[in-house]
Amino acid sequence: MDGILPLWKEKGYTSHDCVSKARGMLKTRKIGHTGTLDPDVEGVLPLCVGKATKIVPFLTDTEKVYEAVITLGSSTETEDATGEVVEQKPVLDEIPVSKIQSVLKSFTGEITQVPPMYSAVKVKGKRLYQYAREGIEVDRPDRKVTIKTIELLEKQFPVKSERLSIPIRVVCSKGTYIRTLCVDIGRELGFPAHMSTLVRLQTGAIRQNDCFTFDQVQYYVDLKRQEDLLLPLSKGLEHMPSLQISEQEKQAILHGQVLPKPKEVTASEFSIICNHEVIAMYQVHPTKPDKIKPIRVF
Repeated sequence: MDGILPLWKEKGYTSHDCVSKARGMLKTRKIGHTGTLDPDVEGVLPLCVGKATKIVPFLTDTEKVYEAVITLGSSTETEDATGEVVEQKPVLDEIPVSKIQSVLKSFTGEITQVPPMYSAVKVKGKRLYQYAREGIEVDRPDRKVTIKTIELLEKQFPVKSERLSIPIRVVCSKGTYIRTLCVDIGRELGFPAHMSTLVRLQTGAIRQNDCFTFDQVQYYVDLKRQEDLLLPLSKGLEHMPSLQISEQEKQAILHGQVLPKPKEVTASEFSIICNHEVIAMYQVHPTKPDKIKPIRVF
């Protein structure tokens, strides 16, 4: 089996749990996921099966679409609803929608984030969440991420409430911590905040309506129609440029040859397609700009 299983991850599973469960259901060991989702988060989690595991880095490096709820009035140690409350400040006055929209707009474009202590980022060879569980605070390297858009999903809010929930939709680059984004937005609004819910609606070109739950996967497995679950490799690479080649040129590509750079190639990395099938990933040669060389050959 070779292709992308567009899984709808349900709450309660880690991304590793999903890989393990899919391996058992599909009876194959060669499966990899394309970006972690926390256990309390549901949403699109593409699993690469067979040859598709070779495109994991390219599918991981894609835009993501999320819907989240920012809860003003309290912050937590984990920046989401699972952690202990560390600060509270009731929202006693109405916050104008115009102010919320203005603050959201200020977070679009390239921003700097400091990863939360409860995250898998490594510092000195150790995961941040391991330090956090030991009660050790360490300096965390900041990172640049890009917020393409933030949309406010609700335009009316209660006049007074100890906690105020603000639903948003975010289109962002890989590596964005939505938890941290929610906390930072709350801070700009003058309140401690945390992310109370999160759903991932899209990874690259793979959307919610492409996805299967584990119950649906089992249904196809029982019918011995596992192949019908899989998307082609090309679906996971739609965000990248591609080069169409003829059948006559195919063998040189499959042998991973370094070739003259075609005039139509303008990107540094691109997929190569023959007869509607992705057969390789190539790049412009790093030291010979008039040549192209393979990254992955399928």
